Amino acid sequence: MIEAAMIWNEPNNKSHWDPEIDPDWSLFATMAKAACQAIRSVHPTLPRVLGGISPIDPSFIENLSGKGVLEHLDVVAVHGFPLDWNLWQIGEWPAKIEEIRAVTSLPIWVSEVGVSSFGAEEVQAWGLKRSAELLVGQTPRIHWYSLYDLPRAWGATTRHREAEGSSYYRHFYMGLLREDGTPKPALEEFGYHTPAVGLCQWFHFEDPRLDDAVAWMRRLGVRYLRTGLSWADSFRPNALAWFDRQMEALAEFDVTVTFCFTPEHRGIAPHHTSPPLVEAEFAEFCASMIQRYAR
Repeated sequence: MIEAAMIWNEPNNKSHWDPEIDPDWSLFATMAKAACQAIRSVHPTLPRVLGGISPIDPSFIENLSGKGVLEHLDVVAVHGFPLDWNLWQIGEWPAKIEEIRAVTSLPIWVSEVGVSSFGAEEVQAWGLKRSAELLVGQTPRIHWYSLYDLPRAWGATTRHREAEGSSYYRHFYMGLLREDGTPKPALEEFGYHTPAVGLCQWFHFEDPRLDDAVAWMRRLGVRYLRTGLSWADSFRPNALAWFDRQMEALAEFDVTVTFCFTPEHRGIAPHHTSPPLVEAEFAEFCASMIQRYAR
């Protein structure tokens, strides 16, 4: 069921880790090493992956390497959205991967790549085709983000939300399926690239789209999936029941499970981007989830 454990999501992105509390990522390094060690203690062979970095920044990898983090990892991952948020062109994908290869010998996964349909759905379809042409064969894992558009009522996980202008609203149009579940033109294109290209789909707590998502992934021939189990959600009532249902539904896929999101009451600051008060608590959560779900 679980093929890999990913430590956090976009740790060098202010929307996911607070650099004001941890300006040199020392607290992140301590937390990540503790989580990797805890996972290894309960599953000695499960690959441990650094949460996909965004932006793609080799100096960030060098920083973590200097703090000893990479010694505890088996894979590093990157995220790229050159048609929406990055300051580089889509044709630079191979060069961006080479920038990371230059600073680490670990395998490199593309755990999120995507194109929004914010401007035009035809642009998304073209961007998917071009991304696959550039990435297939360059990296052992490619996770397209995402299957579903983000419902507008849920809100995107960003730092400044609507103040970000069109950059914020693009978050709601990354899916191959519209919010109402109807296909976009890119869905057919995606089917030409499976199983070499997998999916990244985040499921919210008690997400009503779960069963339909599984049906679509079967239909599309998806083999690899990246999703998350939220440390913050683990404190909700009936959290384990939801986690069990989610992971059972996804059992037929090779799942990279991402552990992230600090509970407000367990952070240095009351926010999901905060370093934890006690890094061992995050490590214990990771280990308990692996022990429960990794065969």
